[in-house]
Amino acid sequence: MRARDLVADFPTVRLDTPVIEAARLLAEQDLPGLIVVDERGLPASILPGTQVLRLAVPGYCLDDPALARVVDEAHADAFLDKLANRTVREALPAKPRELPVTDPDATVLELAALMARTHSPLVAVVDDSGLQGAVTLQALVDRLVER
Repeated sequence: MRARDLVADFPTVRLDTPVIEAARLLAEQDLPGLIVVDERGLPASILPGTQVLRLAVPGYCLDDPALARVVDEAHADAFLDKLANRTVREALPAKPRELPVTDPDATVLELAALMARTHSPLVAVVDDSGLQGAVTLQALVDRLVER
């Protein structure tokens, strides 16, 4: 089985997309992450949903998780409001890591290794004509366990 057998259409965002828009897309389509594309429509990064949360969660709660418990419920429920004027670019890690991108001929083992190595819940599939879509962790694991 190859990436071409598992690839599915997948939504993309750009670096200047408002991060709240990206968060809505993640929620509405129940996605593990998003493909961030450059001006040519090619993958520039993968934005896992956890990175959107990292941008929204107050730094003091990341540094000391016990502090999250002392925030009252009304304020805790509204922490995503902090994303209002932020962009996808700001949600990406400061140090770029290996980009989880492959070609349609990649095997399931290659896909699994790439996801594990890059800590990415999806892999963008690109061929000579551009972005073909993505293989998600869910699709990969579903296919592997049904065998």
